[in-house]
Amino acid sequence: MLKQILSKLPRKSLKPDSDELTRGDSARSADSPRAAGRSYKLHGVSSSTAKRASSSAVFPASMVSGIEPLVPFKDVPNAEKMNLFVSKLSLCCVTFDFTDPGKSIADKDVKRKTLVELVDFVACGTMRFSEPAILAICRMCAINLFRVFPPNYRASGGGENDDDEPMFDPAWPHLQLVYELLLKFISSPCLDAKVAKKYIDHSVIARLLELFDSEDPRERDCLKTILHRIYGKFMVHRPYIRKSINNIFYRFVFETEKPNGIGELLEIFGSVITGFALPLKEEHKIFLWRVLVPLHKPKSIGAYFQQLSYCVMQFIEKEPKLASIVISGLLKYWPATNSQKEVMFLGELEEILEVINMVEFQRIMVPLFWRIGCCINSLHFQVKLLLLNSFGKSSSFAYFYFYVIFHLKG
Repeated sequence: MLKQILSKLPRKSLKPDSDELTRGDSARSADSPRAAGRSYKLHGVSSSTAKRASSSAVFPASMVSGIEPLVPFKDVPNAEKMNLFVSKLSLCCVTFDFTDPGKSIADKDVKRKTLVELVDFVACGTMRFSEPAILAICRMCAINLFRVFPPNYRASGGGENDDDEPMFDPAWPHLQLVYELLLKFISSPCLDAKVAKKYIDHSVIARLLELFDSEDPRERDCLKTILHRIYGKFMVHRPYIRKSINNIFYRFVFETEKPNGIGELLEIFGSVITGFALPLKEEHKIFLWRVLVPLHKPKSIGAYFQQLSYCVMQFIEKEPKLASIVISGLLKYWPATNSQKEVMFLGELEEILEVINMVEFQRIMVPLFWRIGCCINSLHFQVKLLLLNSFGKSSSFAYFYFYVIFHLKG
């Protein structure tokens, strides 16, 4: 009787289902630890629709050993293009090991082509991004970009040797496309900032700021542009961005002295300062005195001096009475033995003296002329040459001569 009942029950198929195939492909993949055991599906797409690759093109992101290329956007109707966009983003969540150039060449090329397709789709700006699409692109960018950098032999060098060759990330062929996609996405008029601010929040901004520690100058340049676009589009995040950058500057001056990203962040602040309303707020003046002026102290100032000098001059042009405060800071951090750094200080001092008014000049005249007198006695020819060629043509240098003659007679 029992055997008759069991014989009527449906037998389990020997054919493995899609989940088992996905797990098998994930187990065989050694290049995608992030994607192992995952299967991504489109929101709002039924299983019957997902089986039709021509319409929805749903591929599991964990299928790495033989990634399938998705159908082009032109081959699907407009109603399903955003779903296809999410599907392509899920496929690009697969990461690869670029330390071995000969590993997974075909799969890497498929992902690169998919990223190029995504960049072109976002650049067209024909469709408004849905909330699932915003979530998907933020998730894909986080998986590909947010990572911990390995320690290197120059981590504690403080940037003393400016002749060090830059280190380039081997994964840049994919990283560049991801950064380009993120930049076009943030800059797109089809992006609703009110919706996107829920996903591009403080935690995302904090992780982007951590990436400025990268040794690859190409990556830092992309981050600079993206962070500047975020600052311009999401006004609600502006105070947090300024505060976070200030903390990076503090940590650089008083702890690490590793100059990676300092020049790029100062370049962002240079454009931010130009937008400050007059009269300047107290917090902005504090930023000048407590952040920009102490940035003259590190030995690696040559890596970011041009951007730092530009930011300082922006403050002085907006409020000339700040000139005496800046000169006092320069005299405080004036180098004792570093002649190259002394030449930089003299160049910045020359620019400030061209715009300073007489009231502010008289406040710092005595310590300033004392320092110039020390520079005249310098053993370095570039310091003396700069004083003769630059300061000799300015009115402040004439005041210096009168000051010296007066005190010699006294």
